[in-house]
Amino acid sequence: MADLTGKVAFITGAARGQGRAHAIELAKAGADIIALDVADADAAFGLGYPLATAEELATTAKEVEALDRRIVTAAVDVRNAEALTDALQNGVNELGRLDIVVANAGIAPGPTPIQDTVLENWQQVLDVNLTGVFNTCKAAIPHLIQAGGGAMVLTSSIASMYTHAGLGCYTVAKSGVVALMKTLAKELAPHSIRVNTIHPSQVDTLMIMNDELFRIFRPDVENPTKADFEEASQGLHALPLTVFQPRDIARAVLFLVSDDAKYITGVSLPLDAGMLVK
Repeated sequence: MADLTGKVAFITGAARGQGRAHAIELAKAGADIIALDVADADAAFGLGYPLATAEELATTAKEVEALDRRIVTAAVDVRNAEALTDALQNGVNELGRLDIVVANAGIAPGPTPIQDTVLENWQQVLDVNLTGVFNTCKAAIPHLIQAGGGAMVLTSSIASMYTHAGLGCYTVAKSGVVALMKTLAKELAPHSIRVNTIHPSQVDTLMIMNDELFRIFRPDVENPTKADFEEASQGLHALPLTVFQPRDIARAVLFLVSDDAKYITGVSLPLDAGMLVK
Protein backbone atom coordinates (compact mmCIF):
# COMPACT_ATOMS: atom_id res chain seq x y z
CA MET A 1 0.00 0.00 0.00
CA ALA A 2 1.14 3.54 -0.75
CA ASP A 3 2.67 5.33 2.23
CA LEU A 4 1.67 8.99 2.66
CA THR A 5 2.84 9.29 6.25
CA GLY A 6 3.79 12.86 7.09
CA LYS A 7 2.03 14.32 4.05
CA VAL A 8 -0.94 16.67 3.88
CA ALA A 9 -3.62 16.50 1.19
CA PHE A 10 -5.98 19.28 0.13
CA ILE A 11 -9.31 17.99 -1.23
CA THR A 12 -12.23 20.00 -2.58
CA GLY A 13 -15.77 18.69 -2.74
CA ALA A 14 -14.90 16.53 0.25
CA ALA A 15 -18.23 16.34 2.05
CA ARG A 16 -19.47 13.19 0.30
CA GLY A 17 -19.13 11.01 -2.79
CA GLN A 18 -15.77 10.90 -4.50
CA GLY A 19 -14.33 13.69 -2.35
CA ARG A 20 -15.06 11.84 0.89
CA ALA A 21 -13.67 8.64 -0.59
CA HIS A 22 -10.46 10.47 -1.54
CA ALA A 23 -10.12 11.83 1.99
CA ILE A 24 -10.61 8.40 3.54
CA GLU A 25 -8.25 6.54 1.21
CA LEU A 26 -5.47 9.11 1.56
CA ALA A 27 -5.94 9.16 5.34
CA LYS A 28 -5.72 5.36 5.41
CA ALA A 29 -2.35 5.75 3.69
CA GLY A 30 -1.19 8.15 6.40
CA ALA A 31 -2.02 11.63 5.09
CA ASP A 32 -3.58 14.43 7.07
CA ILE A 33 -6.40 16.22 5.26
CA ILE A 34 -7.58 19.74 4.45
CA ALA A 35 -11.18 19.23 3.31
CA LEU A 36 -13.29 21.89 1.62
CA ASP A 37 -16.86 21.80 0.35
CA VAL A 38 -19.55 24.36 -0.34
CA ALA A 39 -21.56 22.45 2.30
CA ASP A 40 -24.75 24.35 1.51
CA ALA A 41 -27.66 22.19 0.42
CA ASP A 42 -29.77 25.32 -0.13
CA ALA A 43 -27.37 27.02 -2.54
CA ALA A 44 -29.22 28.12 -5.69
CA PHE A 45 -27.59 25.92 -8.32
CA GLY A 46 -30.80 24.56 -9.89
CA LEU A 47 -29.46 21.03 -10.23
CA GLY A 48 -31.42 17.79 -10.22
CA TYR A 49 -29.86 16.85 -6.89
CA PRO A 50 -29.02 18.65 -3.61
CA LEU A 51 -25.55 19.90 -2.83
CA ALA A 52 -23.68 18.57 0.18
CA THR A 53 -24.46 19.73 3.69
CA ALA A 54 -22.40 20.89 6.63
CA GLU A 55 -23.40 17.68 8.39
CA GLU A 56 -21.95 15.60 5.55
CA LEU A 57 -18.68 17.52 5.73
CA ALA A 58 -18.62 16.86 9.47
CA THR A 59 -19.13 13.15 8.76
CA THR A 60 -16.09 13.17 6.48
CA ALA A 61 -14.09 14.71 9.32
CA LYS A 62 -15.26 12.07 11.78
CA GLU A 63 -14.33 9.25 9.40
CA VAL A 64 -10.85 10.66 8.86
CA GLU A 65 -10.35 11.20 12.59
CA ALA A 66 -11.43 7.61 13.21
CA LEU A 67 -8.35 6.63 11.18
CA ASP A 68 -6.21 8.58 13.67
CA ARG A 69 -5.42 11.29 11.14
CA ARG A 70 -5.81 15.05 11.51
CA ILE A 71 -8.29 16.98 9.39
CA VAL A 72 -9.17 20.65 8.93
CA THR A 73 -12.49 21.45 7.25
CA ALA A 74 -14.04 24.61 5.82
CA ALA A 75 -17.29 25.46 4.05
CA VAL A 76 -16.06 27.25 0.92
CA ASP A 77 -17.39 27.73 -2.60
CA VAL A 78 -14.49 27.04 -5.00
CA ARG A 79 -15.64 29.98 -7.11
CA ASN A 80 -14.57 32.29 -4.28
CA ALA A 81 -10.81 32.47 -4.81
CA GLU A 82 -10.13 34.63 -1.77
CA ALA A 83 -12.08 32.43 0.64
CA LEU A 84 -10.52 29.30 -0.82
CA THR A 85 -7.00 30.71 -0.51
CA ASP A 86 -7.63 31.76 3.08
CA ALA A 87 -9.09 28.37 4.03
CA LEU A 88 -6.13 26.55 2.51
CA GLN A 89 -3.69 28.84 4.33
CA ASN A 90 -5.48 28.14 7.60
CA GLY A 91 -5.20 24.41 6.95
CA VAL A 92 -1.51 24.65 6.15
CA ASN A 93 -0.94 26.76 9.25
CA GLU A 94 -2.54 24.07 11.39
CA LEU A 95 -1.12 20.97 9.68
CA GLY A 96 2.27 22.38 8.76
CA ARG A 97 2.63 21.79 5.03
CA LEU A 98 0.96 20.78 1.75
CA ASP A 99 1.99 17.91 -0.50
CA ILE A 100 -1.09 16.73 -2.39
CA VAL A 101 -4.00 18.44 -4.13
CA VAL A 102 -7.17 16.71 -5.33
CA ALA A 103 -9.31 19.26 -7.18
CA ASN A 104 -12.53 17.28 -7.08
CA ALA A 105 -15.37 19.77 -6.57
CA GLY A 106 -17.82 19.90 -9.46
CA ILE A 107 -21.45 19.97 -10.53
CA ALA A 108 -23.43 18.30 -13.31
CA PRO A 109 -26.55 19.97 -14.74
CA GLY A 110 -29.47 18.17 -16.29
CA PRO A 111 -29.57 17.47 -20.03
CA THR A 112 -29.86 20.58 -22.20
CA PRO A 113 -28.85 20.96 -25.86
CA ILE A 114 -26.38 23.76 -26.55
CA GLN A 115 -28.98 25.83 -28.40
CA ASP A 116 -31.26 25.74 -25.35
CA THR A 117 -28.56 26.38 -22.74
CA VAL A 118 -29.10 29.59 -20.79
CA LEU A 119 -25.97 31.73 -20.47
CA GLU A 120 -26.33 31.85 -16.68
CA ASN A 121 -26.27 28.04 -16.46
CA TRP A 122 -23.34 27.80 -18.89
CA GLN A 123 -21.35 30.26 -16.81
CA GLN A 124 -22.22 28.57 -13.54
CA VAL A 125 -20.89 25.19 -14.69
CA LEU A 126 -17.70 26.72 -16.10
CA ASP A 127 -17.20 28.76 -12.94
CA VAL A 128 -17.41 25.70 -10.67
CA ASN A 129 -15.92 22.95 -12.84
CA LEU A 130 -13.10 24.89 -14.50
CA THR A 131 -12.47 28.19 -12.74
CA GLY A 132 -12.93 26.45 -9.39
CA VAL A 133 -10.16 24.02 -10.34
CA PHE A 134 -7.99 26.95 -11.45
CA ASN A 135 -8.60 28.68 -8.11
CA THR A 136 -7.72 25.48 -6.23
CA CYS A 137 -4.48 24.95 -8.11
CA LYS A 138 -3.41 28.59 -7.98
CA ALA A 139 -3.88 28.73 -4.23
CA ALA A 140 -1.99 25.48 -3.69
CA ILE A 141 1.04 25.99 -5.94
CA PRO A 142 3.08 28.22 -3.57
CA HIS A 143 2.63 25.70 -0.75
CA LEU A 144 3.71 22.78 -2.95
CA ILE A 145 6.78 24.69 -4.11
CA GLN A 146 7.64 25.49 -0.49
CA ALA A 147 7.34 21.76 0.34
CA GLY A 148 9.85 20.92 -2.38
CA GLY A 149 7.36 19.22 -4.69
CA GLY A 150 4.12 17.31 -4.68
CA ALA A 151 1.27 15.95 -6.74
CA MET A 152 -1.99 17.30 -8.09
CA VAL A 153 -4.91 15.27 -9.40
CA LEU A 154 -7.63 17.20 -11.20
CA THR A 155 -10.99 15.52 -11.65
CA SER A 156 -12.09 15.72 -15.27
CA SER A 157 -14.58 13.22 -16.70
CA ILE A 158 -14.90 10.57 -19.35
CA ALA A 159 -17.28 13.12 -20.89
CA SER A 160 -14.21 15.01 -22.10
CA MET A 161 -13.28 11.92 -24.15
CA TYR A 162 -16.70 10.39 -24.90
CA THR A 163 -19.27 13.08 -25.51
CA HIS A 164 -22.91 12.76 -24.49
CA ALA A 165 -25.54 14.94 -26.17
CA GLY A 166 -27.07 17.42 -23.75
CA LEU A 167 -23.98 17.84 -21.55
CA GLY A 168 -22.33 20.64 -23.51
CA CYS A 169 -21.32 23.01 -20.72
CA TYR A 170 -20.14 20.13 -18.52
CA THR A 171 -18.12 18.59 -21.35
CA VAL A 172 -16.51 21.90 -22.27
CA ALA A 173 -15.56 22.60 -18.65
CA LYS A 174 -14.13 19.14 -18.09
CA SER A 175 -12.17 19.39 -21.35
CA GLY A 176 -10.77 22.68 -20.14
CA VAL A 177 -9.53 20.93 -17.00
CA VAL A 178 -7.36 18.74 -19.24
CA ALA A 179 -5.80 21.79 -20.92
CA LEU A 180 -5.18 23.31 -17.49
CA MET A 181 -3.55 20.09 -16.30
CA LYS A 182 -1.21 19.91 -19.30
CA THR A 183 -0.13 23.51 -18.85
CA LEU A 184 0.47 23.04 -15.13
CA ALA A 185 2.36 19.78 -15.69
CA LYS A 186 4.80 21.61 -17.96
CA GLU A 187 5.11 24.73 -15.81
CA LEU A 188 5.51 22.91 -12.49
CA ALA A 189 7.80 20.03 -13.51
CA PRO A 190 10.93 22.06 -12.62
CA HIS A 191 9.54 22.24 -9.07
CA SER A 192 9.02 18.45 -8.89
CA ILE A 193 5.26 18.92 -8.90
CA ARG A 194 3.31 16.34 -10.88
CA VAL A 195 -0.12 17.11 -12.34
CA ASN A 196 -2.54 14.58 -13.85
CA THR A 197 -6.25 14.23 -14.57
CA ILE A 198 -8.63 11.38 -13.87
CA HIS A 199 -11.61 10.67 -16.11
CA PRO A 200 -14.28 8.61 -14.36
CA SER A 201 -17.31 7.30 -16.18
CA GLN A 202 -20.46 6.67 -14.15
CA VAL A 203 -19.87 6.72 -10.39
CA ASP A 204 -22.44 5.89 -7.72
CA THR A 205 -22.92 9.40 -6.33
CA LEU A 206 -25.85 11.83 -6.29
CA MET A 207 -24.32 13.71 -9.22
CA ILE A 208 -25.10 10.72 -11.43
CA MET A 209 -27.80 8.86 -9.53
CA ASN A 210 -30.66 11.28 -10.08
CA ASP A 211 -33.59 11.53 -12.46
CA GLU A 212 -32.11 14.39 -14.50
CA LEU A 213 -28.91 12.51 -15.33
CA PHE A 214 -30.81 9.29 -16.02
CA ARG A 215 -32.34 11.17 -18.97
CA ILE A 216 -28.87 11.66 -20.47
CA PHE A 217 -28.40 7.92 -20.69
CA ARG A 218 -31.96 6.99 -21.65
CA PRO A 219 -33.34 9.75 -23.89
CA ASP A 220 -35.57 7.08 -25.46
CA VAL A 221 -37.54 6.69 -22.21
CA GLU A 222 -39.91 9.43 -21.03
CA ASN A 223 -39.25 8.92 -17.32
CA PRO A 224 -36.21 6.66 -17.03
CA THR A 225 -35.69 4.72 -13.82
CA LYS A 226 -32.50 3.66 -12.09
CA ALA A 227 -32.88 0.27 -13.79
CA ASP A 228 -33.12 1.96 -17.19
CA PHE A 229 -29.99 3.95 -16.42
CA GLU A 230 -28.09 0.86 -15.24
CA GLU A 231 -28.91 -0.98 -18.45
CA ALA A 232 -27.56 1.90 -20.53
CA SER A 233 -24.53 2.37 -18.30
CA GLN A 234 -23.54 -1.27 -18.58
CA GLY A 235 -23.97 -1.05 -22.33
CA LEU A 236 -21.35 1.70 -22.50
CA HIS A 237 -18.74 -0.29 -20.55
CA ALA A 238 -16.68 -3.06 -22.11
CA LEU A 239 -16.11 -4.68 -18.72
CA PRO A 240 -19.07 -6.07 -16.78
CA LEU A 241 -19.68 -3.00 -14.63
CA THR A 242 -22.76 -0.86 -14.16
CA VAL A 243 -21.29 1.95 -12.05
CA PHE A 244 -18.04 2.59 -10.23
CA GLN A 245 -18.03 3.05 -6.48
CA PRO A 246 -16.32 6.20 -5.16
CA ARG A 247 -13.59 4.09 -3.54
CA ASP A 248 -12.67 2.69 -6.98
CA ILE A 249 -11.84 6.21 -8.12
CA ALA A 250 -10.09 7.07 -4.85
CA ARG A 251 -7.73 4.12 -5.23
CA ALA A 252 -6.60 5.51 -8.59
CA VAL A 253 -6.06 8.92 -6.99
CA LEU A 254 -4.01 7.30 -4.24
CA PHE A 255 -1.77 5.70 -6.87
CA LEU A 256 -1.28 8.95 -8.76
CA VAL A 257 -0.28 10.95 -5.68
CA SER A 258 1.99 8.23 -4.31
CA ASP A 259 5.64 7.51 -5.01
CA ASP A 260 4.49 4.57 -7.13
CA ALA A 261 3.64 7.21 -9.75
CA LYS A 262 6.59 9.50 -9.04
CA TYR A 263 7.48 9.93 -12.74
CA ILE A 264 3.93 10.19 -14.08
CA THR A 265 2.84 13.70 -15.01
CA GLY A 266 0.76 15.30 -17.75
CA VAL A 267 -1.38 12.16 -18.09
CA SER A 268 -5.14 11.80 -18.56
CA LEU A 269 -6.18 8.54 -16.89
CA PRO A 270 -9.52 7.09 -18.04
CA LEU A 271 -11.41 5.20 -15.33
CA ASP A 272 -14.03 3.94 -17.73
CA ALA A 273 -14.25 0.11 -17.60
CA GLY A 274 -13.24 0.08 -21.25
CA MET A 275 -15.78 2.62 -22.52
CA LEU A 276 -13.26 4.12 -24.94
CA VAL A 277 -12.56 0.75 -26.57
CA LYS A 278 -16.17 -0.46 -26.64
